[in-house]
Amino acid sequence: MAFFLETLIGGLMAGMLYSLVALGFVLIYKASGVFNFAQGAMVLFAALAMARFSEWIPKWTGVNNLFVANLIAFVIAAVVMFFVAWLIERLVLRHLVNQEGATLLMATLGIAYFLEGLGQTLFGSDIYKIDIGMPKDPVFVLDSVFQGGILVNKEDVIAAGIAAGLVIVLSIFFQKTTTGRALRAVADDHQAAQSIGIPLNRIWVIVWCVAGVVALVSGMIWGSKLGVQFSLTTIALRALPVVILGGLTSVPGAILGGLIIGVGEKMAEVFLGPVMVKAFDLAGGGIENWFAYVLALVFLLILPEGLFGEKHIDRV
Repeated sequence: MAFFLETLIGGLMAGMLYSLVALGFVLIYKASGVFNFAQGAMVLFAALAMARFSEWIPKWTGVNNLFVANLIAFVIAAVVMFFVAWLIERLVLRHLVNQEGATLLMATLGIAYFLEGLGQTLFGSDIYKIDIGMPKDPVFVLDSVFQGGILVNKEDVIAAGIAAGLVIVLSIFFQKTTTGRALRAVADDHQAAQSIGIPLNRIWVIVWCVAGVVALVSGMIWGSKLGVQFSLTTIALRALPVVILGGLTSVPGAILGGLIIGVGEKMAEVFLGPVMVKAFDLAGGGIENWFAYVLALVFLLILPEGLFGEKHIDRV
């Protein structure tokens, strides 16, 4: 039972981090109807900015306190992501208002390659580390309930807490603020929102800025765990099944989808893997890499809109 709970908790922690990346997809799609293939590149670019500025700040300012240096680096990286979002809207999206979805999709692909190249030009292509002070050592909990206790990674718990806090803040922003309601109006109908005086261009800048901050937090956490390297762009691909399960327009769906995928991957690797190896005489391993996509494919066949996605009914 203790081993099962360890696997379950590990899956939930990983699922929260997947949800954080998926949130960037959902935010932009809700406001603009664009499936943003540049989200992975945004995570990479933000992580590179955070890693390099946290390295440069002590040299520039003489600040030796890790927390202060990281805080300054985070603020500067956030400003950089705001500027990138403004440029994307100003130079690309503003000229593609009310264009076909395929056109916008190709634009995000171009943005992705541009950000990858720009990140390498500005910050370098080595593997960098982000030290935000999160403890790396695991701990044992519930010693009095289970013999030997349950092994929990403190870094995963803190990262999941940060992700959950950001999700709560964004949910309140969307539901309770005037700007959040304007974002939801734009998501429902661009032309109707424009007709009542909602400035579409400004809304797109805001939502890309918010997605940039989400990418920064995602890049900071994943960079702390894995190191900042160009393979971080593949994190966005790991979040695609999350978006499919939860629905492209649902923030709660991104959270629930992430938890399902995280737990499903861990459970499949630990419990299903040995069974398949024994039954089919396989080499073993790798189930964690493809399980989420198979599950997403099943959802596409049965529930194409996802758990919380908007259902489309065409009347003829």
